[in-house]
Amino acid sequence: MPPIAYERDPRVDDYISALPEWQRDICEQLRALIHAADPEVRETIKRTVQPYFVLKGNICALLAAKDHVNLFLYDGAIVPDPEGIITAGHNNNTARTISFRREDAINTTALTAMIKRIIANNRAGGWRKIKQR
Repeated sequence: MPPIAYERDPRVDDYISALPEWQRDICEQLRALIHAADPEVRETIKRTVQPYFVLKGNICALLAAKDHVNLFLYDGAIVPDPEGIITAGHNNNTARTISFRREDAINTTALTAMIKRIIANNRAGGWRKIKQR
């Protein structure tokens, strides 16, 4: 399947291009997967340098650390994680984290399902509104 075309934010390109090769690879894989989940997803920079993916609210954000890449999922801990891919923040009220190390494979099926659910929640008013029901 050919890669999906999406509008790239040059500031996100700059963030990713400054990383070591293995982190660039992970970030580009995640970036493509996030955009493939919904063609309306947009990328931007928030908090001065951090890449965010948004659609009617935050979906997720990337942050490279020394020995891993974090993907923060802005879901208020309400999106199911049946395959156990969340690595931190299980009970966090705002975001949970999936950490990817150099040798880790990305569970694209599980992550795509979670991102699509976050987008659906955003379209329904956001996780805060859904959580109050």
